[in-house]
Amino acid sequence: MTETKKDNTEEKILNAAQNVFIKKGMDGARMQEIADEAGINKALLHYYFRTKEKLFDAIFKKVFSKILPNLMDMVYSDLPIEKKLGIFVESYIDLLMKNPFLPTFVLKEMNRNPEFLAKIIKGTGIQPDKIFAMFKKEMEAGRIRKMDPRDLLVNILGLSIFPIAARPLMTIMFFENDKEAYKTFIERRKKTITEFILHSILIK
Repeated sequence: MTETKKDNTEEKILNAAQNVFIKKGMDGARMQEIADEAGINKALLHYYFRTKEKLFDAIFKKVFSKILPNLMDMVYSDLPIEKKLGIFVESYIDLLMKNPFLPTFVLKEMNRNPEFLAKIIKGTGIQPDKIFAMFKKEMEAGRIRKMDPRDLLVNILGLSIFPIAARPLMTIMFFENDKEAYKTFIERRKKTITEFILHSILIK
């Protein structure tokens, strides 16, 4: 099997698994159904991924690998906190918009098996302790208000995640089914969220 064909098959499997996981969740998804969705036989699916858990892991790593290097570089950089928050919010919203299944899927699965989901997310390279340390450093330097860094991160994530998770309802209720108007609103929120957070934490 050539490398190109192998890459194409793996991509088809990951896309198919993502679709099935969204519809059925981890418990309801079946390897045969994923194979059917990908247009391959089950034996070939098992050649690439032995279990659903390995597929689930691969999907998360594929999604987060596109932004994690930039985010962690940002955390370690000497950029001012204003710039760091802007990069964080913009990268995170871009990730969610390109993968709108993510918020709803994570919310569903965290109730099913939070330990497994936490293990998978940590395996992507996300390091909350490094982000908390970045916030604490800013607090100790007197640049931002002292608070629990977990509160700060939850505020940023919550403001970013909710409009994406609630997209079907928001598009109907706030934008009269105008999807382009909704996208424009989300694009503006990158600046809105960053400014809102900064106004609440910066010491002037």
